[in-house]
Amino acid sequence: MAVEQGPAIDWLQAQPYEAWARARDGGCPVIEANDITMGPGATYQVLGYQEADAVLRDDKTFASYINMRHIGEFMGELIVGMDGDEHRTYRNLVAKAFRASQLDKWDNSLVRPIINDLIDAIAPLGRADLVDAVTSRYPIQVICGIAGVPLEDAAQFAQWAEQINTGPLAPERGHAASQAMVDYLRPLVEARRENPCGDFLSDLVHAEVDGHQLSDERLYGFLRLLLPAGGETTFRVMGNALYALLTHPDVLAAAYADRELIPEIIEETLRWETSVTMVSRIATTDTEIAGCPVAAGSPVGVVTGSANRDDSRWPDGAEWTLGRPVQHHLAFGTGPHQCLGMHLARLELRVGLDTILDRLANLRLDPERADEAVIEGYAFRGPRSLPVLFDPS
Repeated sequence: MAVEQGPAIDWLQAQPYEAWARARDGGCPVIEANDITMGPGATYQVLGYQEADAVLRDDKTFASYINMRHIGEFMGELIVGMDGDEHRTYRNLVAKAFRASQLDKWDNSLVRPIINDLIDAIAPLGRADLVDAVTSRYPIQVICGIAGVPLEDAAQFAQWAEQINTGPLAPERGHAASQAMVDYLRPLVEARRENPCGDFLSDLVHAEVDGHQLSDERLYGFLRLLLPAGGETTFRVMGNALYALLTHPDVLAAAYADRELIPEIIEETLRWETSVTMVSRIATTDTEIAGCPVAAGSPVGVVTGSANRDDSRWPDGAEWTLGRPVQHHLAFGTGPHQCLGMHLARLELRVGLDTILDRLANLRLDPERADEAVIEGYAFRGPRSLPVLFDPS
């Protein structure tokens, strides 16, 4: 959710879960957010699971075009800012590029080689910062590989992605990064127009639904969404999963012994500490949420991070615990705008965690630097550092 900075929020280092829990526990699944401004009038935050799920599924009452007011300024015309038939048409167009056969191809040709190359660089050392050496590099390299960007330029794309995502906090820097990314991508797009080669970018450039192709503005808008979202969000949630394992050594030991636990580890992490805690909607008509009147035109922040810890759905929701009954969470949203990249994200997480456990034996936090491992942030959450020790190989 792109917002103007409020005086009470430290966007990069906040720990908001306790405040959200106090509101939920006090019987307030919907609150007026006095320290966040997303537009004229009151801004509301939806904190409870039932209410968040209902808002995200009701795209007629709660529209997505508000995203164009904020992050659209930096990313261009976005699918996440479209509604109704327009959204369905362009989502179907883009969804073809994420078909299952592509995921299977990326698994062996791209995802596994990238994570193994990153592990090769640290395996002999016996110590590393997993954020610096692995998680901050791995997903952005995968996304760049998918988009046809040379991997040696992935670090530059990671920087642009961070600057675009945080554009509302530093607009001049965000605009410059957005334009730089388009300038870089334009020759790649034009080459695929002239000579499609069957890759993801070619599919995207030439895809048609009912005779429609993506306009240049929407094509570059999608790429400016895909590269930051696909890289930044997955790197944070992978760090969250590793943090959970490192701070639960009994589960880490069980995962070393039984890799069948990895899918459950991923889903519990997505529920407990997803990388993006909220999404934006706007009320299209006078309505109410859980008895709270919401006037037409009011911005609504659906706090999926809070909803995913709602104790009425997940007892002791603030705890990272395996063995919970399987239930749908909102890490990827739900309804018409559910994240298109969720299957790719799960693939990267599964392959990444499996490879780390294969290659780095006896993984543990470095006791001299363990206090550096902190999951933090308000709208985007992840650890800034994961200093670890392991058996050199």
